[in-house]
Parts: sequence; C-alpha cells; structure tokens
Amino acid sequence: MKRLFLILFPFILLTSNAQDWNIPKVSDDGWEIEETYTLNKKKRNILLISEATAYTVALVGLNQLWYADYPKSNFHFINDNGEWLQMDKLGHMSSSYYTGVAGIKTYEWAGFSRKKAIWYGGMTGSFFLTIIEILDGHSAKWGASSGDLIANTSGSLLAIGQVLKWNEQRIQLKYSYSPTKFADNNPEQLGESYLERALKDYNGQTYWMSFNLKSLMQIENENFPNWLSLALGYSATGMETPFAQDNNSDRARQFLLSLDVDLNKIKTKNKALDAVLHTFGFLKFPAPAMQYTNGNISFHSVYY
Repeated sequence: MKRLFLILFPFILLTSNAQDWNIPKVSDDGWEIEETYTLNKKKRNILLISEATAYTVALVGLNQLWYADYPKSNFHFINDNGEWLQMDKLGHMSSSYYTGVAGIKTYEWAGFSRKKAIWYGGMTGSFFLTIIEILDGHSAKWGASSGDLIANTSGSLLAIGQVLKWNEQRIQLKYSYSPTKFADNNPEQLGESYLERALKDYNGQTYWMSFNLKSLMQIENENFPNWLSLALGYSATGMETPFAQDNNSDRARQFLLSLDVDLNKIKTKNKALDAVLHTFGFLKFPAPAMQYTNGNISFHSVYY
C-alpha cells in the first residue's frame, strides 16, 4: 500500500482539481449528441509532460528506495491472494479507481475526444500499477500478483463503466482509517508512524462502496439532498501478519452499513473550497454504522 501511495499520489494531486464532468453525452442510439471537445495542444502537452515527469520521478525513487537493496530475479508470479484477508486487493482497486476518475477528467480537460478521454484516462491507474507489478516480478523478494492485476483492472473498469453508462460516478469507492493496537506488534509490516499505519495497517482501514441515492434511484424531489449516499464497507481485524499464525488466529472479516456524504455534489460559492472538498472526496464521511462480524451485529455512533 505504501508503494501505491508513492506512485499514485503525484498524479491524483495533479488532477484533483479537474472537478466537473464535461464529456459529451451520448444519445440512446450511441451517437454523440454534440462534439464540443477540441484538442488543446497546450493543455495536452502540460498533461503528458506532467504525467510522464511525475511517474518517472516516482518510479525511479521507488526502484531505489524499495527494490535496490534486494536481489533481482527472472520475472515470476506469486499467489498472495490469501494475504491480509484481501484488504490489500481493495487497496489496489481503490487506488486504480481514483486514478482512473482523475485521469478521465484530466484527459477531457486537455480536449481529448470522449472515447479517448474515457479509455486513456480511465486506464491510467491500471497502466502504472502494472509497471509496479513488473518491478515486483523481477524482484526475488516479491513477485507479480495476478490478484493485484485483477484488482487494478477492476478499479479502472468501475470508473470507465460509470462514465459510459451515466456520465458520472454514482457509485464511488472510499477509504477510512482508525488506529489499532495490532501495528505495535509488527511495526515493520504495519507501520511505525501514523501516516505509515494509515497506509499499511489493514486492521484500521475500511474500504467502502458508496451509492449516491438520488442519482441511482432517480429521485426527482428537489428537496432530497443530492449528496446523501448509502455506503457498504469491508474491513478486517486481528491481522499482525499476512497469513494467520498460531499466535495470530483471531482474524475476522467485518461488514458495515453506513450513511455517507458525496462531497463532489456539494457546490459552494468559493472555488478554492470546492477544490478542497472534491480533493478529499475519496474519504468516507464519519457517520453512524452497523457492523456484522462472525454472526454478531454491533452499532457505532460514529464510525470512521
């Protein structure tokens, strides 16, 4: 997860202020209603140069900081699908999804056609995360993961599919984190500082699928808030190591139901405030939640 942060953060930060969808809509017969896009060469060059620079720096740094101290090997795959009760796969999927969302907006901002903006931008996360898998595959310590590749592609397709269907993201992947005690017993893998633990301690992470109620249910009542969402969450606990061990056997999956706020639907009179809200739209809004774990139901007055 730390590697995902290093590689994706520059691009997400670069593109987070491309706030509004403006991709030409399509009629029922599949034809574009109007071709309002015009390729802006200046914006295109800014996009491509910035994207290439950010990822070159990130990949070079990642290679030196993460892989340089370990021996190389022939390209190989490993099966890590059972690790961390699949929490790491949701991290891959979410990272790829949000990079895809940002990529679509940014390619549209640069004036690419609807088709190119959706597919080129939407697959950005999968493309660069695949590069990480290639680096993993040539490292003797790690290896490429088919599960990671599937998760990366799923995140991209979730972003792409919704733009093709609705021209917006009615279902969003979100993230929340609360500190846990488990990282103290394995700080090397689960992190030492707060930021490291937010990225590496899967016990404290929750991944959400947030459904915008008004958009999905086609609610026409103007008084119904367009920012209100229903969120389904998945988390896990009791994990000090990737796989269960004799002294680490109280691992459990957690399923949650909660309300959420779609920050992308909130518009203010201050563009700077809008940019801040939309930038942090990937975070699940704290709210009451119902939790199901090992056949037991519990409630949280505020869950994050």
